[in-house]
This record gives sequence, C-alpha cells and structure tokens, in this order.
Amino acid sequence: MALLKIGIRGVTVSDVRGFGAQGGSTERHGGSEFSEDKFVAKVKMEIVVKKDQVESVINTIIDGARTGEIGDGKIFVLPVSDVIRVRTGERGEKAEKMTGDMLSPS
Repeated sequence: MALLKIGIRGVTVSDVRGFGAQGGSTERHGGSEFSEDKFVAKVKMEIVVKKDQVESVINTIIDGARTGEIGDGKIFVLPVSDVIRVRTGERGEKAEKMTGDMLSPS
C-alpha cells in the first residue's frame, strides 16, 4: 500500500529461493547439492519507474522492509532500454502508461 501512496501502480512480486549470509535449506540443482544452510525463501519485487521516482521508491521499500537483521534484502537499480505493450505493439512511454485509479475501491 505504501508504494500505491507514492504513485506506483505496477509491481511484480515473485516467491524465490536464494542464499547469502543468513543461511537456509538443502537444494539440488543441475546435479549439484547445496548445503541446507544455503537456500532461503525470499520475495522478489520488480518495479519499473521513471528516473524521478527512483529515490522515492527506494526510500519507501527501505522504510517498509528494514528490520536491521541479516536478510533484509537488497535493491538493484537497472536501466530499462524500452517497454513494449504486447497487446498493441506500443513502445516507450506510450506503452508504459497505465489507466485507472489503483487506490479506488473496485
């Protein structure tokens, strides 16, 4: 809801597993076994925003997710070279625009 309040109207959220500093469980991938202290269930968010929204989104995520513990996560900021709306073939800014009000009740 905090992202909606700052005008973010599209987010992709995926359940993922990964490993880093905090540990996890055993997994087997491609014939290799990874120790049970490696894989941890995580949530991955993908958000595409304009340059002038980046810092606001970063701060909103940090404010909502930071616990001060290992595993709070990381934010990666990457450039997007283009966006194409599959349904219409529109590209660029025209394709990224969404209509409607996500804050209004359905």
